[in-house]
Amino acid sequence: MTKDYSITFFYYPDIHAVTAFYEEVLGFELVLDQGLARIYRIAPNSYFGVVDGNRGHLKHQEKSAVLLTIVAQDVEGWHARMKSAGVANLSEMLRGNYCEHFFFEDPAGYAIEIQRFHNPEIAKLFR
Repeated sequence: MTKDYSITFFYYPDIHAVTAFYEEVLGFELVLDQGLARIYRIAPNSYFGVVDGNRGHLKHQEKSAVLLTIVAQDVEGWHARMKSAGVANLSEMLRGNYCEHFFFEDPAGYAIEIQRFHNPEIAKLFR
């Protein structure tokens, strides 16, 4: 049986204005350039895409209500990297009951979170 996977797409008025952010700042691996969309590998079975909001299935919205969360082991390292890159609206490191995490925005204002679950029993639910 083939393993299933998902791809999350964000829509932009100009995808070329955000590709350097995803490829160079976040270091996402480009898997497929379809012209009107670019699909990146975040992790072995985790994918993310940017789409031309003028030509794609959906249209770009001025204010998004979505959050891309990336689960990573080195959250502090990610935070330092995003701070040195000068990303927009970078929050401080937050430590809650379940996870440590922080938030920031891509160049078009989409929200991104980097987090790590503290509790090994919860973390193993996502492996």
